[in-house]
Amino acid sequence: MNAALMQAALRVYLKELLDALRDRRTLLVVFASSVALGPLVLVLISQLVGSMEKRAEARVIVVQGMEHAPGLRNFLERQTYTIQPAPAGYEQLLKDSKLGDPVLVVPASFEQEQARGEAPMVELMSSSGNQRANSGSGRVLRLLQAYNREQAQLRLAVRGIPPATLEAMQIDERDLADPGARAAQFAVMVPYFVMMAVLYGALNAALDTTAGERERGSLEPLLMNPAPRWSLVLGKWGAVASVGMMIAVLSCMSFLPAQWLLRSETLAAVFQFGLREALWFIGLLLPLAALVAALLMAIAIRCKSFKEAQANATVVILAVSLLPLMNFFNQEGAAPWHLWVPALAQSTLMGKVLKGEVPLPADLLLTAGVSTVVTVLALAYVVRMLRSAALK
Repeated sequence: MNAALMQAALRVYLKELLDALRDRRTLLVVFASSVALGPLVLVLISQLVGSMEKRAEARVIVVQGMEHAPGLRNFLERQTYTIQPAPAGYEQLLKDSKLGDPVLVVPASFEQEQARGEAPMVELMSSSGNQRANSGSGRVLRLLQAYNREQAQLRLAVRGIPPATLEAMQIDERDLADPGARAAQFAVMVPYFVMMAVLYGALNAALDTTAGERERGSLEPLLMNPAPRWSLVLGKWGAVASVGMMIAVLSCMSFLPAQWLLRSETLAAVFQFGLREALWFIGLLLPLAALVAALLMAIAIRCKSFKEAQANATVVILAVSLLPLMNFFNQEGAAPWHLWVPALAQSTLMGKVLKGEVPLPADLLLTAGVSTVVTVLALAYVVRMLRSAALK
């Protein structure tokens, strides 16, 4: 009986897999979400990092009223910075994100107030809605703080007081992150994109093999066959999961040659995603692809049309899309319960792989076990629906 069941499941699997691969929509999703995913993501990240590096290398400060502070001008030029006058209407340009640098506003009384021993007030104008200008504010603030320290030291030296008197301690900064952890900051979005590729790759196949066949009227004749319901469900589920895993493999492997497109030398030096990481990702995505295929089929089997199934599948799409984002917003690190939640567990373990760590066997077994239980429950529900009169 088991051999007959497996033989029937294999025949259904091959039929459904060939039907899925003949579907042009599925092939388009395979190409768009897997082959082109790696190059597209890395090009976007490279452009972002490259633009940040370009602004840092330019060493430009936009100033309004620089003629009122010759001492400050001298200090900035000694730091090899180029001073540019602020354009007209710079406040509105900053609000509209059309000016990519913060503007330093120097008052006309700057030099006179300093001569009287007072502390003149300067304004550093930016906009929190303007990411380019806002990111440059810290650099300008550090320069102004350095100017303050230099002036304080000169004033103390004139009075014969050692500048070290103002320093109660010495500070030495140490970065405890290893190269893998720093590289993971640039590759943090890779797990999310490959998981989305698996989800959307399996979506059309799962809906078409259940709600699609029901809408076309081809599901009822299939159920008239003497083959056990489990064999039909296993064959359909295996085909859907295979499509999802095929996309996962293509998606992960696409990041390997895509690294040739990196235009930032800094990013190319720290971005670590080689064959080891790709193989780990594929292994971690196997349980997720099986689970997603089963859940989508369980939802779609209740629907009478393909469009209705698409609407109901939104629940799974939102869950798989939003759960991994908890790792981005959580500032306290991964919690133990993360491994009990599918999608979030895979994202957590893939993040460890990107940091150069090896996931613990207990974590792998827990993640795979939870996914397996949910998959079996979803498939059992599909079998139950196929046995009921709801399809008539």
